[in-house]
Amino acid sequence: MHLRTCSLIMFNDLRSHPHMAYSASFLVRKLVLLYPEWSIFVVDKLDYCASLRAFDDIQHCKNFEFIKGDITSQDFMLFLLKTKHIDTIVHLAAQTHVDNSFGNSLEFTQNNVVGTHVLLEAARVHKLHRFIHISTDEVYGDIPLTSPNANEETILSPNNPYSATKAAAECLVRAYHRSFGIPAIITRSNNVYGPGQYPEKVIPKFILLLLQDRPCPIHGDGSNARRYLYVADVAHALDLIIQRGEIGEIYNIGTEFELSNLALTEHLVGVIHPGSKSVHDHVEFVEDRAFNDRRYAIDSTKLLRLGWAPTVKFAEGIQKTIEWYREHGDKWWSHADIESALRAHPLKPPAAH
Repeated sequence: MHLRTCSLIMFNDLRSHPHMAYSASFLVRKLVLLYPEWSIFVVDKLDYCASLRAFDDIQHCKNFEFIKGDITSQDFMLFLLKTKHIDTIVHLAAQTHVDNSFGNSLEFTQNNVVGTHVLLEAARVHKLHRFIHISTDEVYGDIPLTSPNANEETILSPNNPYSATKAAAECLVRAYHRSFGIPAIITRSNNVYGPGQYPEKVIPKFILLLLQDRPCPIHGDGSNARRYLYVADVAHALDLIIQRGEIGEIYNIGTEFELSNLALTEHLVGVIHPGSKSVHDHVEFVEDRAFNDRRYAIDSTKLLRLGWAPTVKFAEGIQKTIEWYREHGDKWWSHADIESALRAHPLKPPAAH
Protein backbone atom coordinates (compact mmCIF):
# COMPACT_ATOMS: atom_id res chain seq x y z
CA MET A 1 0.00 0.00 0.00
CA HIS A 2 1.39 3.42 -0.94
CA LEU A 3 0.12 6.50 0.88
CA ARG A 4 -0.34 9.47 -1.40
CA THR A 5 0.45 12.60 0.54
CA CYS A 6 -1.02 12.80 3.99
CA SER A 7 -1.17 10.79 7.18
CA LEU A 8 -3.16 12.22 10.07
CA ILE A 9 -2.17 11.07 13.54
CA MET A 10 -4.81 11.86 16.17
CA PHE A 11 -4.63 11.62 19.93
CA ASN A 12 -5.81 13.52 22.99
CA ASP A 13 -3.18 12.86 25.65
CA LEU A 14 0.34 12.87 24.34
CA ARG A 15 1.86 11.20 27.36
CA SER A 16 -0.50 9.02 29.31
CA HIS A 17 -1.81 5.94 27.56
CA PRO A 18 -0.60 2.58 29.02
CA HIS A 19 -1.46 0.97 25.70
CA MET A 20 -1.34 3.05 22.56
CA ALA A 21 -1.92 6.76 22.76
CA TYR A 22 1.37 7.18 24.57
CA SER A 23 3.04 5.59 21.54
CA ALA A 24 1.72 8.37 19.31
CA SER A 25 4.62 10.76 19.79
CA PHE A 26 7.12 8.00 19.01
CA LEU A 27 5.12 6.97 15.96
CA VAL A 28 4.86 10.55 14.73
CA ARG A 29 8.60 11.14 15.04
CA LYS A 30 9.30 7.86 13.26
CA LEU A 31 6.99 8.65 10.33
CA VAL A 32 8.14 12.26 10.01
CA LEU A 33 11.81 11.31 9.87
CA LEU A 34 11.51 8.14 7.76
CA TYR A 35 8.96 9.34 5.21
CA PRO A 36 9.60 12.97 4.23
CA GLU A 37 7.16 12.54 1.32
CA TRP A 38 4.27 12.12 3.80
CA SER A 39 2.58 15.08 5.48
CA ILE A 40 1.97 14.32 9.15
CA PHE A 41 -0.68 16.31 11.04
CA VAL A 42 -1.03 15.82 14.80
CA VAL A 43 -4.29 16.84 16.46
CA ASP A 44 -4.35 17.11 20.26
CA LYS A 45 -6.45 19.05 22.74
CA LEU A 46 -3.50 19.20 25.19
CA ASP A 47 -5.06 17.59 28.24
CA TYR A 48 -3.48 17.58 31.71
CA CYS A 49 -0.82 14.99 30.86
CA ALA A 50 0.27 16.42 27.51
CA SER A 51 3.72 17.71 26.69
CA LEU A 52 4.69 19.17 23.32
CA ARG A 53 8.35 18.68 24.21
CA ALA A 54 8.05 15.27 22.59
CA PHE A 55 8.21 17.03 19.22
CA ASP A 56 11.11 19.39 19.89
CA ASP A 57 13.39 17.54 17.48
CA ILE A 58 10.92 17.55 14.57
CA GLN A 59 9.38 21.02 14.83
CA HIS A 60 11.65 22.14 11.98
CA CYS A 61 10.52 19.36 9.63
CA LYS A 62 8.46 20.60 6.69
CA ASN A 63 6.26 17.48 6.66
CA PHE A 64 5.09 17.92 10.29
CA GLU A 65 2.37 20.17 11.69
CA PHE A 66 0.79 20.27 15.15
CA ILE A 67 -2.84 21.41 15.36
CA LYS A 68 -4.53 22.03 18.71
CA GLY A 69 -8.10 20.77 18.55
CA ASP A 70 -10.69 18.36 19.92
CA ILE A 71 -11.80 15.33 17.91
CA THR A 72 -15.31 15.56 19.35
CA SER A 73 -15.92 18.71 17.27
CA GLN A 74 -17.54 17.48 14.04
CA ASP A 75 -17.26 20.76 12.11
CA PHE A 76 -13.59 21.06 13.03
CA MET A 77 -12.78 17.51 11.94
CA LEU A 78 -14.62 17.83 8.62
CA PHE A 79 -12.84 21.13 7.93
CA LEU A 80 -9.47 19.60 8.78
CA LEU A 81 -9.88 16.50 6.62
CA LYS A 82 -10.95 18.62 3.67
CA THR A 83 -8.44 21.45 3.88
CA LYS A 84 -5.44 19.25 4.68
CA HIS A 85 -6.36 16.64 2.03
CA ILE A 86 -6.10 13.78 4.53
CA ASP A 87 -6.07 10.24 3.16
CA THR A 88 -5.15 8.25 6.30
CA ILE A 89 -6.27 8.55 9.92
CA VAL A 90 -4.42 6.84 12.76
CA HIS A 91 -6.84 7.26 15.66
CA LEU A 92 -4.93 7.12 18.94
CA ALA A 93 -7.15 9.59 20.80
CA ALA A 94 -8.35 8.34 24.16
CA GLN A 95 -9.11 9.19 27.74
CA THR A 96 -7.21 6.33 29.29
CA HIS A 97 -6.44 6.10 32.98
CA VAL A 98 -8.58 3.35 34.51
CA ASP A 99 -8.68 4.86 38.02
CA ASN A 100 -10.09 8.09 36.58
CA SER A 101 -12.74 6.20 34.65
CA PHE A 102 -14.51 5.13 37.85
CA GLY A 103 -14.98 8.72 39.03
CA ASN A 104 -15.59 10.43 35.69
CA SER A 105 -16.92 7.78 33.35
CA LEU A 106 -19.04 10.15 31.25
CA GLU A 107 -15.91 12.01 30.17
CA PHE A 108 -14.49 8.69 28.95
CA THR A 109 -17.65 8.07 26.94
CA GLN A 110 -17.44 11.56 25.45
CA ASN A 111 -13.80 11.26 24.41
CA ASN A 112 -13.54 7.58 23.52
CA VAL A 113 -16.98 6.82 22.05
CA VAL A 114 -18.34 10.14 20.82
CA GLY A 115 -14.88 11.19 19.61
CA THR A 116 -14.56 7.99 17.59
CA HIS A 117 -18.08 8.41 16.17
CA VAL A 118 -17.28 11.98 15.06
CA LEU A 119 -14.12 10.77 13.31
CA LEU A 120 -16.00 7.98 11.56
CA GLU A 121 -18.67 10.38 10.34
CA ALA A 122 -15.99 12.74 9.04
CA ALA A 123 -14.26 9.81 7.36
CA ARG A 124 -17.54 8.66 5.78
CA VAL A 125 -18.11 12.08 4.23
CA HIS A 126 -14.51 12.72 3.24
CA LYS A 127 -13.47 9.27 1.92
CA LEU A 128 -10.15 7.81 3.07
CA HIS A 129 -7.62 5.19 2.03
CA ARG A 130 -7.19 3.93 5.58
CA PHE A 131 -8.61 4.39 9.11
CA ILE A 132 -6.43 2.79 11.82
CA HIS A 133 -8.25 2.55 15.15
CA ILE A 134 -6.06 1.96 18.21
CA SER A 135 -7.63 -0.08 21.00
CA THR A 136 -6.38 -2.05 24.00
CA ASP A 137 -6.00 -5.60 25.29
CA GLU A 138 -8.29 -4.62 28.18
CA VAL A 139 -11.34 -5.07 25.93
CA TYR A 140 -10.84 -8.85 26.30
CA GLY A 141 -11.22 -8.60 30.07
CA ASP A 142 -9.46 -10.78 32.62
CA ILE A 143 -7.60 -13.76 31.09
CA PRO A 144 -7.08 -16.57 33.65
CA LEU A 145 -3.78 -18.48 33.65
CA THR A 146 -5.70 -21.60 32.67
CA SER A 147 -7.17 -19.96 29.56
CA PRO A 148 -5.45 -19.55 26.18
CA ASN A 149 -4.22 -16.13 25.15
CA ALA A 150 -6.95 -14.00 23.59
CA ASN A 151 -6.83 -13.86 19.81
CA GLU A 152 -8.56 -11.37 17.56
CA GLU A 153 -11.77 -13.45 17.50
CA THR A 154 -12.09 -13.78 21.28
CA ILE A 155 -15.35 -12.34 22.62
CA LEU A 156 -14.88 -8.91 24.20
CA SER A 157 -15.57 -8.75 27.94
CA PRO A 158 -14.48 -5.37 29.36
CA ASN A 159 -14.64 -4.99 33.13
CA ASN A 160 -14.18 -1.25 33.79
CA PRO A 161 -15.61 1.96 32.32
CA TYR A 162 -12.41 2.74 30.39
CA SER A 163 -12.23 -0.62 28.61
CA ALA A 164 -15.99 -0.58 28.05
CA THR A 165 -15.70 2.70 26.15
CA LYS A 166 -12.85 1.30 24.07
CA ALA A 167 -14.93 -1.77 23.22
CA ALA A 168 -17.88 0.45 22.31
CA ALA A 169 -15.64 2.52 20.04
CA GLU A 170 -14.49 -0.67 18.33
CA CYS A 171 -18.09 -1.66 17.67
CA LEU A 172 -18.66 1.66 15.94
CA VAL A 173 -15.55 1.20 13.81
CA ARG A 174 -16.61 -2.27 12.71
CA ALA A 175 -20.15 -1.09 12.01
CA TYR A 176 -18.93 1.78 9.84
CA HIS A 177 -16.64 -0.61 7.99
CA ARG A 178 -19.55 -2.95 7.25
CA SER A 179 -22.24 -0.31 6.65
CA PHE A 180 -20.34 2.45 4.88
CA GLY A 181 -17.17 0.78 3.65
CA ILE A 182 -14.83 2.78 5.90
CA PRO A 183 -11.39 1.19 5.23
CA ALA A 184 -10.80 0.37 8.89
CA ILE A 185 -8.19 -1.65 10.76
CA ILE A 186 -8.25 -2.18 14.55
CA THR A 187 -5.25 -2.85 16.81
CA ARG A 188 -5.20 -4.07 20.41
CA SER A 189 -2.00 -3.78 22.42
CA ASN A 190 -0.39 -4.83 25.67
CA ASN A 191 0.85 -2.18 28.12
CA VAL A 192 3.36 0.22 26.60
CA TYR A 193 6.27 1.77 28.52
CA GLY A 194 9.28 3.92 27.77
CA PRO A 195 10.79 7.42 28.12
CA GLY A 196 8.45 10.35 28.62
CA GLN A 197 5.31 8.54 29.79
CA TYR A 198 3.17 10.53 32.21
CA PRO A 199 3.82 9.09 35.70
CA GLU A 200 0.29 8.07 36.65
CA LYS A 201 1.24 4.76 34.99
CA VAL A 202 2.96 2.13 37.10
CA ILE A 203 6.41 1.99 35.49
CA PRO A 204 7.19 5.73 35.33
CA LYS A 205 5.49 6.27 38.70
CA PHE A 206 7.60 3.64 40.43
CA ILE A 207 10.78 4.79 38.72
CA LEU A 208 10.29 8.37 39.89
CA LEU A 209 9.38 7.28 43.43
CA LEU A 210 12.45 5.04 43.68
CA LEU A 211 14.71 7.79 42.32
CA GLN A 212 13.36 9.99 45.13
CA ASP A 213 13.82 7.22 47.75
CA ARG A 214 10.08 7.04 48.30
CA PRO A 215 8.05 3.81 48.64
CA CYS A 216 6.13 2.33 45.72
CA PRO A 217 2.40 1.84 46.48
CA ILE A 218 1.43 -1.66 45.37
CA HIS A 219 -2.26 -2.35 44.89
CA GLY A 220 -3.55 -5.40 46.77
CA ASP A 221 -0.97 -8.14 47.21
CA GLY A 222 0.97 -7.28 44.04
CA SER A 223 0.03 -10.47 42.21
CA ASN A 224 -1.86 -8.75 39.36
CA ALA A 225 0.18 -9.24 36.20
CA ARG A 226 0.65 -7.32 32.96
CA ARG A 227 2.62 -7.73 29.74
CA TYR A 228 4.89 -4.87 28.70
CA LEU A 229 6.09 -3.64 25.31
CA TYR A 230 8.74 -1.00 24.74
CA VAL A 231 7.31 2.01 22.93
CA ALA A 232 9.65 1.80 19.92
CA ASP A 233 8.45 -1.76 19.20
CA VAL A 234 4.85 -0.57 19.21
CA ALA A 235 5.64 2.33 16.88
CA HIS A 236 7.25 -0.18 14.50
CA ALA A 237 4.13 -2.37 14.64
CA LEU A 238 1.90 0.57 13.77
CA ASP A 239 4.15 1.65 10.91
CA LEU A 240 3.87 -1.87 9.50
CA ILE A 241 0.08 -1.96 9.92
CA ILE A 242 -0.36 1.47 8.31
CA GLN A 243 1.45 0.24 5.21
CA ARG A 244 0.73 -3.49 5.04
CA GLY A 245 -2.25 -4.21 7.28
CA GLU A 246 -5.31 -5.69 5.60
CA ILE A 247 -8.49 -3.61 5.58
CA GLY A 248 -11.18 -5.05 7.84
CA GLU A 249 -8.71 -6.95 10.04
CA ILE A 250 -7.85 -6.71 13.74
CA TYR A 251 -4.25 -7.07 14.92
CA ASN A 252 -3.11 -7.84 18.45
CA ILE A 253 0.21 -6.18 19.33
CA GLY A 254 1.64 -8.19 22.20
CA THR A 255 4.47 -10.01 23.88
CA GLU A 256 4.85 -13.15 25.98
CA PHE A 257 6.86 -11.25 28.60
CA GLU A 258 4.72 -10.95 31.74
CA LEU A 259 5.39 -9.65 35.23
CA SER A 260 3.34 -9.33 38.40
CA ASN A 261 3.31 -5.86 39.94
CA LEU A 262 5.49 -7.09 42.79
CA ALA A 263 8.00 -8.70 40.40
CA LEU A 264 8.06 -5.51 38.34
CA THR A 265 8.85 -3.49 41.46
CA GLU A 266 11.57 -5.96 42.43
CA HIS A 267 13.19 -5.52 39.00
CA LEU A 268 13.09 -1.72 39.25
CA VAL A 269 14.53 -1.79 42.77
CA GLY A 270 17.34 -4.05 41.55
CA VAL A 271 18.32 -1.53 38.88
CA ILE A 272 17.85 1.72 40.84
CA HIS A 273 18.92 0.47 44.29
CA PRO A 274 21.21 -2.49 43.50
CA GLY A 275 22.46 -2.73 47.09
CA SER A 276 19.01 -3.16 48.57
CA LYS A 277 18.45 -6.41 50.46
CA SER A 278 14.71 -6.69 49.91
CA VAL A 279 12.07 -5.21 47.64
CA HIS A 280 9.88 -4.83 50.74
CA ASP A 281 12.17 -2.01 51.92
CA HIS A 282 10.84 0.04 49.00
CA VAL A 283 7.12 -0.77 48.88
CA GLU A 284 3.90 -0.11 50.73
CA PHE A 285 0.84 -2.28 50.10
CA VAL A 286 -2.33 -0.22 49.60
CA GLU A 287 -5.98 -0.89 48.90
CA ASP A 288 -6.45 -2.61 45.55
CA ARG A 289 -7.83 -0.71 42.58
CA ALA A 290 -11.56 -1.20 42.03
CA PHE A 291 -12.33 -4.24 39.84
CA ASN A 292 -8.65 -4.78 39.08
CA ASP A 293 -8.29 -7.46 36.39
CA ARG A 294 -5.74 -10.10 37.34
CA ARG A 295 -3.99 -10.30 33.98
CA TYR A 296 -4.25 -9.62 30.24
CA ALA A 297 -2.72 -11.95 27.68
CA ILE A 298 -3.07 -11.77 23.90
CA ASP A 299 -2.01 -13.85 20.92
CA SER A 300 -0.13 -11.80 18.28
CA THR A 301 0.35 -14.57 15.71
CA LYS A 302 -1.43 -12.61 12.97
CA LEU A 303 0.92 -9.62 13.34
CA LEU A 304 3.96 -11.88 13.54
CA ARG A 305 2.95 -13.33 10.17
CA LEU A 306 2.87 -9.79 8.80
CA GLY A 307 6.56 -9.45 9.66
CA TRP A 308 6.61 -7.82 13.11
CA ALA A 309 8.28 -9.00 16.30
CA PRO A 310 9.34 -7.12 19.45
CA THR A 311 13.09 -6.47 19.46
CA VAL A 312 13.76 -4.57 22.70
CA LYS A 313 14.28 -6.83 25.71
CA PHE A 314 12.59 -5.68 28.91
CA ALA A 315 15.87 -5.15 30.78
CA GLU A 316 17.19 -2.97 27.95
CA GLY A 317 13.98 -0.96 27.64
CA ILE A 318 13.75 -0.41 31.39
CA GLN A 319 17.37 0.78 31.53
CA LYS A 320 16.69 3.34 28.78
CA THR A 321 13.52 4.43 30.55
CA ILE A 322 15.23 4.87 33.93
CA GLU A 323 18.03 6.89 32.32
CA TRP A 324 15.44 9.20 30.73
CA TYR A 325 13.70 9.84 34.06
CA ARG A 326 17.03 10.42 35.81
CA GLU A 327 17.66 13.26 33.36
CA HIS A 328 14.16 14.64 32.68
CA GLY A 329 11.72 13.35 35.28
CA ASP A 330 11.56 16.44 37.48
CA LYS A 331 11.57 18.90 34.58
CA TRP A 332 9.08 17.54 32.07
CA TRP A 333 5.86 18.44 33.92
CA SER A 334 4.99 20.80 36.76
CA HIS A 335 5.73 19.60 40.30
CA ALA A 336 2.03 19.76 41.24
CA ASP A 337 1.05 17.47 38.37
CA ILE A 338 3.79 15.00 39.25
CA GLU A 339 2.69 14.85 42.89
CA SER A 340 -0.90 14.19 41.89
CA ALA A 341 0.21 11.39 39.58
CA LEU A 342 2.46 9.75 42.17
CA ARG A 343 -0.40 9.03 44.56
CA ALA A 344 -1.38 5.42 45.20
CA HIS A 345 -4.71 6.08 43.47
CA PRO A 346 -4.08 9.18 41.34
CA LEU A 347 -6.80 11.62 40.51
CA LYS A 348 -6.95 13.78 37.40
CA PRO A 349 -5.60 17.27 38.27
CA PRO A 350 -8.13 20.10 38.04
CA ALA A 351 -8.39 21.78 34.65
CA ALA A 352 -6.25 24.87 34.17
CA HIS A 353 -8.12 28.17 33.76
